[in-house]
Order: sequence, then structure tokens, then C-alpha cells
Amino acid sequence: MTHPLRFGIITVQDLPWPTLVEHWQHIESLGYDSAWVGDHFVNSQNVEDNWFDGWMLLAALATQTSKIQIGPLVTNIIFRNPAIIARQAQTLDHISNGRLALGIGATSERDPSHRMTGVENWSTAERVQRFRETVEIVDHLLRQDTTTYQGRYYQVTDARMRPPAIQKPRPPLVLAAAGPTALKVVAEYADNWNTYGGWNLSAQQALEVIRQRSQQLDEDCAKIGRDPAEITHSFLVGLTADTPFASLGAFHDFIGRYREIGISEFIFYYDYPFLPPDKCMNREMLERIATEAIPAIREE
Repeated sequence: MTHPLRFGIITVQDLPWPTLVEHWQHIESLGYDSAWVGDHFVNSQNVEDNWFDGWMLLAALATQTSKIQIGPLVTNIIFRNPAIIARQAQTLDHISNGRLALGIGATSERDPSHRMTGVENWSTAERVQRFRETVEIVDHLLRQDTTTYQGRYYQVTDARMRPPAIQKPRPPLVLAAAGPTALKVVAEYADNWNTYGGWNLSAQQALEVIRQRSQQLDEDCAKIGRDPAEITHSFLVGLTADTPFASLGAFHDFIGRYREIGISEFIFYYDYPFLPPDKCMNREMLERIATEAIPAIREE
């Protein structure tokens, strides 16, 4: 299975509502494939920053757009019950007329959402097990009319999901994972695997890390009899030493290097003050990439 090359934009919800609407409508008009928001209780880079709830924003932004795929990158399991995540996804799939891609992640012990919402900081083992149970519950609820599930951390009994989501068999699951145990969850349930390089890595080190994770995911798929090509590999850009927006040539080189290791979807930060200009899109680069770089790359 060959996955088409896709490009998405993640906006950070520290801007006024009218500005976010204008940004999303502009992103859609430029032909980008997807638009995303985060899902943290506060901006983890600056807890004093203005901030809006990701899922509430998605529902509202769905009504302000019509074509672009939308989603959370990624839903935060710290303060969201799995059954509620499924209900939110079912509802948003209808609001957006089938445009939702449901991102879910385990987050980390560094997320201030823990202390700010009164949720204890889980161990790594517990965090990954909660991630697995959350994904399993969401998958079951969005596929079935009625679900009962008994896990170690989460339980649902005779949970109804009516009406069913528009997308069949359910909205695509975009699962964020980096570690070996979480990658096994991706192998079982994901339609799209999302990852990032990591701080304090050189450009070459980050590329090698993603290559190794990708190979591990392929091996995990093979062990359970799933074709690895069924899962799209996507990359959140901006958290490595790469500088893809230094020039159009730098962008072309960056995309080429990651395409060679199997990445087919790239998601870029837009107008994010905590990233330098060569790692994050401003308005001029947003437009130049859409009108000059992406068409040329797709013609190759």
C-alpha cells in the first residue's frame, strides 16, 4: 500500500477566537490536507499564556471549515475518560461531516495537566497501560452499538454509541507513540502513527531515531499478522535540529530525507512563538510552501 503525500498544520490555541478562525480558513483555502490543535490544560511551554480547550475549539472550527481533515494532536488521556473521548469523537465526526481524524496520546510526566487537574503523575508503565485501555475502549465504542469493557484502570458497562459515526468502520485513529510498548498498541489499532524526533538531537540523530521506531513498528505489525503498510506514518515537525523553513531548498531536502524512511504525512507548527522561524511556519512561508514547494514535490 502506497500512502499519498500529505501536509498538515497544527495551530496553538493561545490566539483570540477570530484569529484562529481566520487562520484555519486560510489554511484550508491554501489546500493543506489537515488542521490540528493540541489538547493540554495549559500551554506547557508557558503556563501563564492564554489558552483554550482543544476539543471545544475543534467542534467550533469544524463549523468554520468544510473540506479539510481536522483533529486533536493528540487527545490528552490525563483528564479525559475513554468513553467520553469516544462520545466526543462520534459527535465531532457528525459536526464535521466525516472529517475527523482522532489523535490519542499517553502524554508525559512533564505535562502540567497532571497537577492542574488533580490527577496523580502516573509511572511510565501505568501511563502506557492506560493508553492501551483508552485506545481499546475508544476503538470498541466507535465500532459497536453497545460495549462492555473491564480493564485495570477503566471500565464501561453497556455503553451505547448511537448514532454511529459517519466514517466507517470508525474515524481513523492517529496514535502518538515513541516507546516500544506504546508502539505495540499502534501496531494493533492505529490507522496513522504520529511521532516526533525529540529535543537535543542533531538532524541526523533524529532521522535515525525515527527510522528505528518505524522499523520496530513494522516488526510489531508482522508479529500479529498485520500488514505494516496499512498504517500511515506521520511526523510532527519542529522538535528536532532540522530547519525546514530556512528556505524552499531546505524544505525540499527535509521532506526528501524523511520520505526515504517511510514518512508520508508531515504536520507543521504555525505561528508558534516558542519555535524559531526556521522551525515554524509564519504566514509568508505557509503560503509559499503551499503554492510553490508542495506542488513541485508532488510532481516528482
